[in-house]
Amino acid sequence: MAQKKKTTRKPYVISLIILGLIVLAALFYAGVRTKRIRLNALLLPKDAVTGVDISRYQGDVDMAVLKEQGVQFIYIKATEGVGHTDERFAENWAHAKEAGLARGAYHFFSLESPGDEQARHFVEIVGDLGSGDLIPVVDIEYYGDKDINPPSLDHVERELSAFISVIEETYGVTPILYASGDLYDRFLKDGFGHLSRWVRSVYYPASVKNGDSWLIWQYSDRGVLEGYSGEEQYIDLDVLHKDASLEDIIAKPVF
Repeated sequence: MAQKKKTTRKPYVISLIILGLIVLAALFYAGVRTKRIRLNALLLPKDAVTGVDISRYQGDVDMAVLKEQGVQFIYIKATEGVGHTDERFAENWAHAKEAGLARGAYHFFSLESPGDEQARHFVEIVGDLGSGDLIPVVDIEYYGDKDINPPSLDHVERELSAFISVIEETYGVTPILYASGDLYDRFLKDGFGHLSRWVRSVYYPASVKNGDSWLIWQYSDRGVLEGYSGEEQYIDLDVLHKDASLEDIIAKPVF
C-alpha cells in the first residue's frame, strides 16, 4: 500500500517568524518615532561610569542606597539665578560626602540676571570644594518663553563669561556646560566650545555636531531607583564618555 507523502509545516513557520519580525520592527520604529521607546540604557558598556543628578524634587535621598545600586557620582542642584537656593542642597551635599559618593554641584543659569552675581551666589552656597569633589556645572536651558523670546547672543555671551570667570577665579577650574543641542548651537558653540560638555539625549544615543565631543551624557530622565521619596518618581541618569574616568570630572585646582 502506498504511503501518503507527509506535509511539512516548515514554510508556514518561517512565514510566521518573518511576519512576527516585521510586526516587531514596525512597532519599534513607531515607538522610536513617537518617543515611546527608550533603549539608551541597553547601549551602555558594562564598565560605564554612571551617575545621577538630583534636586529638591527627589525629596529625601539615601545616598548609600543609590551607591549600592551602582551610582558612582552625583550632581546636586545648588542654586538658581542670583537668589534661589535649592532647599535640599545642604543635606544632599552633606549626605553624599557621608556615603562616600563622588559629589558635584550645579547652578541653573538665569538668562536675565548678571552672571557674576549668579556665580557669587553659587560660591556662597557651595563653599569650598573638598578633595574628590567634582567640577561645578552650569546648567543653561530654555525656561518660560525664552525659546520664542530669547535674549540676545551678546547678552548670553557676556553674562555666561562673567559667571565662568568667577568660578575659575574661586575654584581654579572651568565649569562643565550642560545645555540642550539647539540652545548650544544657537548661543554657545562659537564662544564656549572649549568647555567640557554635558549633553542631554534621552531618546537616542548621544551625538554632537562638527566633530565636537561630550564628557557626560544624560541618557534618561525616566530612571527609577530606590533611595528617594520626593514628589518626582523619576531620577535623571547619566554616564561618562567611554574614554573618560571619574578622575576627569574631579576638580583639580590650578592656582
